[in-house]
Amino acid sequence: MAAPGAPPVARSVAAASYLLVAATLLLVMWRGLLPGLLCVCLGFLLTRWLAGRLGATRLARRPAEVIAAAVVMVGPVLAVMLALSHSRTYVVDAPQQYRDLLDFMARTVLELRLKLPADIAAQLPEGAQEIQRIIASYLGAQAGALAVAGRAWLGALLYAYVGLLIGALAAVRVPHGLRGPLVRHLSQRVTLLGEAFRQIVAAQFWIAAFNTLLTALFLVLVLPLWDLRLPYTPALITLTFVAGLVPIVGNLLCNVVITIVGLSVSPVAAAACLAFLILIHKAEYVINAKVVGLRTHMGVWELLSVMFVAEAVFGPAGLVAAPLFYAYLKKELEAARLV
Repeated sequence: MAAPGAPPVARSVAAASYLLVAATLLLVMWRGLLPGLLCVCLGFLLTRWLAGRLGATRLARRPAEVIAAAVVMVGPVLAVMLALSHSRTYVVDAPQQYRDLLDFMARTVLELRLKLPADIAAQLPEGAQEIQRIIASYLGAQAGALAVAGRAWLGALLYAYVGLLIGALAAVRVPHGLRGPLVRHLSQRVTLLGEAFRQIVAAQFWIAAFNTLLTALFLVLVLPLWDLRLPYTPALITLTFVAGLVPIVGNLLCNVVITIVGLSVSPVAAAACLAFLILIHKAEYVINAKVVGLRTHMGVWELLSVMFVAEAVFGPAGLVAAPLFYAYLKKELEAARLV
């Protein structure tokens, strides 16, 4: 950030750097390149972290960086090959599986009165049937949209991998010569964006992984002990991780989906799922507040506000991007001493 008394040229260069970054972020959202941007940041941070670890083993700096970049670039390819060899149908046909899951949920919602005990079902107001039809129609519409999502699914994976390559290569680049003022300002913007990514997305990644592990243990080990088994368990576990990357809203989505699927088995299964999910998500809120809130100085009301606005403007991608972009904005304002 240029100082208030800086010459006009310096202020113009700083303003140009802000405009370029803002235009880039808008272009990312407009063209659906968010997976690529997130993977650029992830590849950059992973390469730098791994290079630091290798450097601690007395390996020379440049070889450590090259090895780290190679691991980051080749690792996902090996992981995909392994996944395709063992779970090819699940990986390739993921959109179709989630379409089936949404159809299944729609049927469960329509049959809500049949699933509940008779004395509880009798207490439901007559208007509840219309609400059931509205919810089922919405789920059916989403399932129809997923029917043509195969190409978008594979395209997002490709963008993500290309972004990972770019991030790894950027982390090991060798700077040449003196950098101009615009490059220096852009480097400051990128540095702050990287800090925001590390604090928001990286922290949320570990929270989502922890949440997914507990949910998988519950669905695969705990429920079968009570002779209760939920359909679409692999899809539910994957959804738990992906939705868990979205703070707050993702947790609510997982709660609703798993509870509805549990209701298709029995009211006892639905109650057990709801109680378990509330328990682990309460613990997750505490972790989230300490890991994310204290580092970024963001309140829950701020996060929800920007997420709802971003979702209205950019759709589901806005939910994922909003925490990162808002954290970056706050860092820029703090660096400029405006907040």
